[in-house]
Amino acid sequence: MWKLNFISEKDLKENIKNTIEAYLNAMNNVDLNDFNKNIIDPIKLLFDMKVYGKTTDELIEDEINRQIDKTNTNTIGYFNQNMFKYIDNCKVPPQGFDVIYTDPLTGKKYYVEMKNKHNTMNDGGKNTVMERMIAKIKEEPEATCFLVEVISGKSKNEVWNYKSNIDERIRRVSIDRFYYMVTGEINAFKNLCDVLPDKIDEVLKEMISEKVGENLVVEQLKQINPDIIKSMFMLAFGDYEGFNS
Repeated sequence: MWKLNFISEKDLKENIKNTIEAYLNAMNNVDLNDFNKNIIDPIKLLFDMKVYGKTTDELIEDEINRQIDKTNTNTIGYFNQNMFKYIDNCKVPPQGFDVIYTDPLTGKKYYVEMKNKHNTMNDGGKNTVMERMIAKIKEEPEATCFLVEVISGKSKNEVWNYKSNIDERIRRVSIDRFYYMVTGEINAFKNLCDVLPDKIDEVLKEMISEKVGENLVVEQLKQINPDIIKSMFMLAFGDYEGFNS
């Protein structure tokens, strides 16, 4: 028997499948261009290798996994956001706010910016979000803006007191409280978390034919120079004096 009243099993599995596909895409066929998009620091890698006693292959694998993990963090953000595509009275617009919820009884709108962790936003990011929210409530005085935090530290729905803001219409809300608001079920988010492990396993089994690509980076580095350390220096500093020869 399906345990969630606010989303169908089919819709949840669709969101999970899209997320797993994004994970697989992040892993598939990582090549040297992907690896060096932000220019890897070979001096740091050299110290890592010597101090931690790791091989060059292990360090490159670690760096690839770090880059993939950064991509996957963004993917999970989309998973959390896209859940609300399937929930009544919510929509996920193509741009602007992450979620817009319309109260079915009053017609009041709630404009949501969703973050995995509030403390991952720097001051520039916070300023941008706050300015967008201030502009929205000036445009629609009856609206409320939420900064919804997935990892919040505590369950809350409170004024977002940032840079002396005391407007009750701009609020920080933990995701459990937001689920409660839009579904009417106090344990909605907890119930979702309860079913996720089995549903992820189920979708993974259905996608068993999906192939994870191979790590091409080591072989491509060896094509630059058989000594991978030298290859890393040439990759980062190839235009510097003395390296281009």
